[in-house]
Amino acid sequence: MTDHTTPAAGRTDVPAGASPGAADPADPAEELLDVVDAQDRVTGTAPRREVYRLGLTHRCVFILVRNPQGRIFVHRRTDTKMFAPGAYDMFVGGVVGAGETYGAAAVREAEEELGVSGVRPRPLFKYLFEQDRLSWWCDVYEAVWDGPVAPQVEEVAWHDWLTGAELAARLTEWDFVPDGREAYRRYLEFSAS
Repeated sequence: MTDHTTPAAGRTDVPAGASPGAADPADPAEELLDVVDAQDRVTGTAPRREVYRLGLTHRCVFILVRNPQGRIFVHRRTDTKMFAPGAYDMFVGGVVGAGETYGAAAVREAEEELGVSGVRPRPLFKYLFEQDRLSWWCDVYEAVWDGPVAPQVEEVAWHDWLTGAELAARLTEWDFVPDGREAYRRYLEFSAS
């Protein structure tokens, strides 16, 4: 088996002139991600496909988006997603590209998935999600969006703005992504403290 990670120092896997995390934009599986350890320190990089296949720890951002009335943006992921296809989620977000900061990824992911510009995510907390062979650092944010959305069709198959009570009911009825469920449980605890 070939090891596709490289040491963080002196990385040569990002082509000169390319932006961090850049890869073939048509193939998200080839996006370069930072591989990190249990303390969230970068140990190398690898394409997303290899990160998932090998169960390498990486970084993700989660943004809970509310409208001014307090309703939460909830969506169903497309059936073509690499992780949890067709599942529901109360967060927009995704992986942090190689060399990208959590904050920059939160803005990028929120704007891409909602199809808007000008989102200002507010950082809340971070935790390590681990389940089966999966492991990633989750940096959780909250944002308010007052305006129309045009969700990215490659990412979002359905969406609506739900009240907290409606979301609580759907959590018992619909299949939600496991990391989103855990992040939302922690979000509710964080908000109550």
